[in-house]
Amino acid sequence: MCHSTDVTLFRFTLRPGESIFDQVVYAAKKAFVSGELAPGQPFPSVRSLAAELKIHPNTAHKAVQHLIQERWLEVKPGVGTVVASPPPARAGDRKRLLQREVEQLVVEAKRVGLEMEELMEALESQWQKLEKPEAVRR
Repeated sequence: MCHSTDVTLFRFTLRPGESIFDQVVYAAKKAFVSGELAPGQPFPSVRSLAAELKIHPNTAHKAVQHLIQERWLEVKPGVGTVVASPPPARAGDRKRLLQREVEQLVVEAKRVGLEMEELMEALESQWQKLEKPEAVRR
């Protein structure tokens, strides 16, 4: 017997050599910031997430719990797990939030010989890809 459920999932392509957990968490976060998964939208159950992404249920559970802990997701009694509304960020917090990642990006850019202008163009291009359609039209 076969059944199907409508589950809105984010894009996920398994890359060898990287933790499946890290890849799932990153793909989910990317879906949140790009608007692919909107605040209040139901998030797949652990079981359906594991089945759809073809990953072990323990990995799916760990990823969901991590996203709840980081407040990307919230559990609503009687509804289930939903995408959380983004918290209001303070200016200092926003700057510190990505400090490590920015440092890694700059180090890697310098390692491959990118100039500052090329790095900024790459950042802007990626930023535009993640913009919500409504914001792009303004």
